[in-house]
Amino acid sequence: MGMTAAVRNRGPDVPPSGTRHTTHQRNTLPDAAPYCQSGAHHRRLSRCSTYDRRVAILIDDPRWPAHGRLWSHLISDSTLAELHEFAARNDIPRRGFDRDHYDVPAEAHERLVAAGARAVDGHTLVRALIASGLRVTARERRNL
Repeated sequence: MGMTAAVRNRGPDVPPSGTRHTTHQRNTLPDAAPYCQSGAHHRRLSRCSTYDRRVAILIDDPRWPAHGRLWSHLISDSTLAELHEFAARNDIPRRGFDRDHYDVPAEAHERLVAAGARAVDGHTLVRALIASGLRVTARERRNL
């Protein structure tokens, strides 16, 4: 069919070079019961996944060391305005914001979960951030 062996062997979710492919299977997020049972689109995700999109604020486990303590990341899966609002309501200082997430100390983790943030593992948090369209990549960080 005119495709080279290299293109044929790229896998089912990788498009041939030069084509636009916006949705990969890898973008689906695990863990929660399905929310959009009808397959309808919700927020900016291009298809229904098993990720429970009713939860808008996510926090990962406090496992990132810095300044003599452990830190978590707090994100929104929809808008930065929603993230800033949640942070302000829960006394997270604006200086903790780092382009697409807040860095929060381990001591605040339980309090933020009690306030409505959903505790997830780091992989789920990153996948939700990417799916939301809010993720600032390493390349973008270098160019800022």
